[in-house]
Amino acid sequence: MGRKSIKENKSIYQQTREELGLTREKAADLIPGFSPERLEKIENGRTQIQPEDVMLLAEYYKAPILCNHYCVNECPIGQVHALRPEPKELGQIAVETLNALNRMNRSKERLLEIVEDGQVRPDEYQDFVEIKGVLDKIALSVANLQLWVNEQIAEGNLKKPDQA
Repeated sequence: MGRKSIKENKSIYQQTREELGLTREKAADLIPGFSPERLEKIENGRTQIQPEDVMLLAEYYKAPILCNHYCVNECPIGQVHALRPEPKELGQIAVETLNALNRMNRSKERLLEIVEDGQVRPDEYQDFVEIKGVLDKIALSVANLQLWVNEQIAEGNLKKPDQA
């Protein structure tokens, strides 16, 4: 039987495993190609975790947030370009999405005026930046909804149509 870690600043991978009540030995038995030693190196940052490893951990731990964490915090491309979705309740996601869509609805005519000539003139720039901000909020709301759906599927609360 493994010992319980008292380490502070645990990685998300270790926190997730421990929240499931799994020792490294038990987790390694569940996940193909993993050993307790490999898990220890990943959890303590002594080896670079690979995207395939993250996907396996997310699948077997039923924790889609691990993929988002990796893309946003560990992937060099994602650190610059990825959206940063957060686990939220469905109601909050819906309100944020509808609010952003309503703002976009009010801005769509201005967007058409701006892009009609294929360029953003200096006098249009500020309006364009504000509209881009609204579009960013819509994109983030969609990412939050995707994360929520993936979490619900992982927890068995939703079934994919082909699993129904």
